[in-house]
Amino acid sequence: MRYVAGNRLTLLRNGEQYFPALVAALDGAREQVFLETYIFADDQTGSLVADALARAAARGASVHLLIDGFGARDFAQRFRGMLAEAGVQVLVYRPDISPWTLRRDRLRRMHRKLASVDASVAFVGGININDDFDTPGQAPPRYDYAVRVQGPLCAEVQDEAARLWARVAAPAAPTPPPVSSRGPVTAFADGQRAALVVRDSVRHRRDIEQAYLVMIDAAREEIVIASAYFFPGRRFRQALLRAARRGVRVVLLLQGRVEYLLQHYASRALYGVLLDAGVVIHEYQRSFLHAKVAVFDCCRASVGSSNIDPFSLLLAREANVFVEDARFGAELRASLEDAMRTGARPLAPQQWKHQPLWERVLTWFGYGIARALIVFAGFERYH
Repeated sequence: MRYVAGNRLTLLRNGEQYFPALVAALDGAREQVFLETYIFADDQTGSLVADALARAAARGASVHLLIDGFGARDFAQRFRGMLAEAGVQVLVYRPDISPWTLRRDRLRRMHRKLASVDASVAFVGGININDDFDTPGQAPPRYDYAVRVQGPLCAEVQDEAARLWARVAAPAAPTPPPVSSRGPVTAFADGQRAALVVRDSVRHRRDIEQAYLVMIDAAREEIVIASAYFFPGRRFRQALLRAARRGVRVVLLLQGRVEYLLQHYASRALYGVLLDAGVVIHEYQRSFLHAKVAVFDCCRASVGSSNIDPFSLLLAREANVFVEDARFGAELRASLEDAMRTGARPLAPQQWKHQPLWERVLTWFGYGIARALIVFAGFERYH
């Protein structure tokens, strides 16, 4: 993991902060845009972003939109036509894999949520292109984060986006698209240190997980992790347990609502050993949790697309920004503390030990199925 100094980072909470910032950046684009998203919904937010992409292309910018073939399998035809007419190039990552195909590689998705505009501003986080309120029962908006990056790290984000675009485009276009020439990006004198860390299935298979493990092992006071889908492997669980046993306060903010039945109960099978070691677990109840962030000793932080589960850490393409900055870490920690105080329920160890029999049955049934799927995927040693 290589940190780059001189960046200006802005923490963005939920779509209400992220989408206005993204659209403003797109409306300022002059040369080249890359946007990657797992989901691109046919809703008000999708229309807002599609219109901004079209406006950028109409001004002469080279605009590239990469969507996932499973997450965005229902990408609206009206968007395809409108974007094509404006000159926006659209590619689909692995469109030929049916969601019902029993093949291990169907799980290798493009789960990144990343944007680059003229190599001068970039966005990395967990927020898809869809309405925050598009949740079952129209609860309060799903809880999520992104980070806006200005400064030298933007060049790395653009280079990474261009590499993936060229890889996906290669079968149809042997010559990769040119990356706009750029001068040196201005570093801010009071800027922050940050690193872009990606996961793929070639050279960076374990990079995000390894970055987390380094941060966990280095922590001396506190670890706060928010993860929408939490089903860590053995190494990650052991690292958390070691931290708790050496006196580090370990706090997990996890999904409290049932979004995906199997995932919900499978992850809860891991709670007992964590609670016994002194790990504090809060279940977010106010709305659906979608965040994938962490703070370590209030001086290091991570914001990105990677959950703490086998899908994100072993299969999907992901992107996180890791930050070394006390101010940024304190802001993210305060936001998470507020979420736990106002929207989450702490799990008491004694309450957990006396949960009803039916919940225990569902928990271990879910865990058994999840383990079987992990074996099917060839990662039985992971858990």
